[in-house]
Amino acid sequence: MNDWKIYFEGFENFLRLEKSLSENSIVAYRDDVRKLTDFLGMINSPAPDQLELKHLEQFVQWINEAGLGARTQARIISGIRGFFRYLTMEGVVTNDPSLLLEAPRTGRKLPEVLEVHEIDLLISAIDLSKTEGQRNKAMLETLYSCGLRVSELTELRISNLYFKEGFIRVTGKGNKERLVPVSNRAIKEINYYFQDRNHLHTIKKGSEDIVFLNRRGGRLSRVMIFTIVKDLAVAINLQKKISPHSLRHSFATHMIEGGADLRAVQEMLGHESIITTEVYTHLDREYLRDTIIQHHPRA
Repeated sequence: MNDWKIYFEGFENFLRLEKSLSENSIVAYRDDVRKLTDFLGMINSPAPDQLELKHLEQFVQWINEAGLGARTQARIISGIRGFFRYLTMEGVVTNDPSLLLEAPRTGRKLPEVLEVHEIDLLISAIDLSKTEGQRNKAMLETLYSCGLRVSELTELRISNLYFKEGFIRVTGKGNKERLVPVSNRAIKEINYYFQDRNHLHTIKKGSEDIVFLNRRGGRLSRVMIFTIVKDLAVAINLQKKISPHSLRHSFATHMIEGGADLRAVQEMLGHESIITTEVYTHLDREYLRDTIIQHHPRA
């Protein structure tokens, strides 16, 4: 197992230093590979350059028998493939056995999407008489207007707002930066919020440049933003199960429905692969199909 431990540590360093992945992503990869090495320890642990497809197939059967769902199995297999790409790049293996490894079919789960009027209802439910009211309104407008991830919203910086040009600079996954157009409505709501922000008694060290702050002058947590959206959904009796990410999904879907180019949406969302963005074209087709069923005389 010593060989595996060396390459295991090398893979982790590769993900952190060369791929610039977040710690959460690195932990996920580490857990996936550790499952493989745990299994290999049970079958006399062949060295990396002696591992064959049959060993990986036995591993997949093992995690299947452990009761892991198809999506979890597919994610683990994806992590194992990433590990073997690293081993191939390092010259540890010449033939990558993971290339022929089949992942279970998971289907493609379409994200929950809000209609424009539902987004308007959410935002109108915000109590502007409360101290945090205008901040919350500005946050929801920004999430929907720019299609941001929650982490991108919490890390949004004042120095990366280019309102005169109509853009904001966002730091996404892997510390990759991109410019995203921002709507006039979001700009207006953020500027209104800045009037409240300027009256904060203290701003914590390290948060001076952060746009959205809590009452104590620190950056907001992801959990807090989830709670804000969930509470608003309850307030308007919304039957859909949503999260802040639903606003990002809605942004992308409405862009596609409006005829936006898929590549442009990919750039705005910060997707590395256009395959990830294509889920919204499937969603659009589903929407069209439902519309036909409801309204076409031959349906």
